[in-house]
Amino acid sequence: MKKWRFALALGLLASMLGGGFASAHVTVLPKETTQGSYEKFAVRVPTEKDIPTVKVEVKFPLDSVSISRFEPKPGWKYELTKDANNKITGVVWTATGEGLGATEFGEFYMQGKVADTATAITWKAYQTYKDGSIVEWVGANGSDKPASVTKVNAKPAGAGTDSHGNTTTPPAPAADKAASAAPVASQMPLYLSIAGVVFGAAALIVSLMRRKA
Repeated sequence: MKKWRFALALGLLASMLGGGFASAHVTVLPKETTQGSYEKFAVRVPTEKDIPTVKVEVKFPLDSVSISRFEPKPGWKYELTKDANNKITGVVWTATGEGLGATEFGEFYMQGKVADTATAITWKAYQTYKDGSIVEWVGANGSDKPASVTKVNAKPAGAGTDSHGNTTTPPAPAADKAASAAPVASQMPLYLSIAGVVFGAAALIVSLMRRKA
């Protein structure tokens, strides 16, 4: 019985530790965005081994997003991968120093436009450690090494983008404007009634004063 309880405890401990390790994977933030928007993405990379992370590669799904700008990161350099049409298909960050240590994580920033028809952006990432081992974060949701996914919400009907790439909402229709102005117009009868009472009282006072005179 004691052996059985010991084995059960070990199994529970292993599952808890395994869940903790699995949750600390490469992710891309934000987790949600909007169709047609210009977004700043952060690639968050935690080191899960006792040796440093020295290289991070992320591939871009061109049907969902177009990445065009990258923020320099001290201690790292980056190289772009492109297709035959010279479109950027991915980026590789390589440490110029020690990289990310065992208890460290890092964020790498990039900017681009979300496709007008995108519903999700699946980011395939490859994490390389100092010993040359590579962890491929390319699996489906729920797998041991899932790819990070950004949900893409539909653009509001009639919405556009301003000069800074921010999503703008369309002006309110004429019917809505009329409806919003209706409460002001509805006060007019009240104002007329008050004015009528005031003038009536004034006329009564004038009439009484004339009789006394």
